[in-house]
Amino acid sequence: MTRCHFAAAPSGQGPRRALLLAGGGMRVAWQAGVLLALDEAGLRFHHLDGASGGTLNLAMLLSGLSPAEMAHRWRALDLKDFISLLPLEDYLKGAWPAMGDADGLKDKVFPGLGIDFDSLRTCEGVSATFNLCNFTRKTLEAVDPTAMAPDLLVAALSLPAFMPAVSWKGMTYTDAAWIKDANLWESVKRGAEELWLLWCIGNTPTYRDGAFPQYVHMIEMSANGALFEELDRIRDLNERIQRGDSPFGQRQPVRLHVIKPTQALPLDPDFYLGRVRAESLIALGHRAATDYLNDRSPAGLPLTPEITTMTDAAPGLSFRETMDGPFSLGATDPGAGAAGDAPTLAMHATVFVQDLDRFLSDPTHLGSLSGTIDYGPFGAPIEAHHGVFRLFSPADEPDTRHMVYELAFEKDGEPHYLAGHKVVRQDPGFDLWKDTTTLYTTLHRGSDARGEIIGAGILSLGVTDLIRLLGTVEVPNAGPAQRMEALAKFGKFFMGELWNTYAKHLG
Repeated sequence: MTRCHFAAAPSGQGPRRALLLAGGGMRVAWQAGVLLALDEAGLRFHHLDGASGGTLNLAMLLSGLSPAEMAHRWRALDLKDFISLLPLEDYLKGAWPAMGDADGLKDKVFPGLGIDFDSLRTCEGVSATFNLCNFTRKTLEAVDPTAMAPDLLVAALSLPAFMPAVSWKGMTYTDAAWIKDANLWESVKRGAEELWLLWCIGNTPTYRDGAFPQYVHMIEMSANGALFEELDRIRDLNERIQRGDSPFGQRQPVRLHVIKPTQALPLDPDFYLGRVRAESLIALGHRAATDYLNDRSPAGLPLTPEITTMTDAAPGLSFRETMDGPFSLGATDPGAGAAGDAPTLAMHATVFVQDLDRFLSDPTHLGSLSGTIDYGPFGAPIEAHHGVFRLFSPADEPDTRHMVYELAFEKDGEPHYLAGHKVVRQDPGFDLWKDTTTLYTTLHRGSDARGEIIGAGILSLGVTDLIRLLGTVEVPNAGPAQRMEALAKFGKFFMGELWNTYAKHLG
């Protein structure tokens, strides 16, 4: 028997909680970062619910995976496996059942994500529901895990036009997104008093041109509209509870917590084409959840449509960077840690800036950092699921600015924090290359740079690594012209800042 990682203790105190994993296409990799933060906060649940893309993460949890294992699986998954083509003769017929078939999902994506149907069907510790659209009856069906099979999970992900509908026991099933993208009422019926909704469907005011963006808009309108109707229903229930005439007997009013991106996530084509990577989505999810957990009210959120409002997706920037160098455990100063025969530490980092214009104009705005730390004394490489990146931030030293790279990770179940900074000095020397490629690094015990220093060293970026970095630069949320504009803007900013630094000493 499998036990769900988030299962509440049988005699646990506190409200009955439900975790709702809403849809969002392949971008539901973002939810893995949220789950990491919820796990770190010690939250546990009595009921789990998934709809559309969220059913993938639900199936992973019920297969016994931890959030850290889920994040690893999403990072390693080949997204091309989501798309598999129909036989050629089907396309030649002219009347296609869909643009592709489900072979890639069943043969590669499900195993790649660690979904095991025997474990899923026998998972203990929580109740759960998978939401499907019964197209034959035009109804929503909440399916118990004991009844799930690979074909039904395929049906939960089968958006019309993109994947064929699934025939099951004389009925036709598809993705439930057009009816609901999260089934709050099912959790309420099962006694949930506190709902935790992980929502990554867009809700912005901008109506975009183009067939695919407008198809996405239809899903957004349907998903948000159905959610808002459920909020009205729960608000009415809470009023009845207060009056003492609840249809469910004596219980507490239902509270709602929603974790969502502040800015709409890049759409699936950007994810599929590598303009944004799973590790970046996971890092964004972790930050969104951490921010919400830090600021949340015990009373939850008001049951109004504004709970899913986001700002528009803006052209961003992503790239991958590898820095390595001598690093010693026990050292507290980077120079001392890099001396002698210190073993090499390599940091393979993915940088993601969600809104490039804001990042360049606001010195306090952070980019997301994620990646892998490869260090012999640690054994196997360690994944760091979240961190921060900042350019040209003020430093304590006069005439100096820092380029900040920080990664949080776990080693032997304990939190650690790798804090690095490049020192850009306003001096007349011809050392800008060294300034911008040398990372002075300290390792801290705990979840931030305030913890005890337990290691230090100096990492650097070589010419070969720089060439590789340039080949990884991508601009999500942008067409071809916008991509060129964004790259030019970033290059002009970066080189301009370096020139301004040097020019101050030219008289």
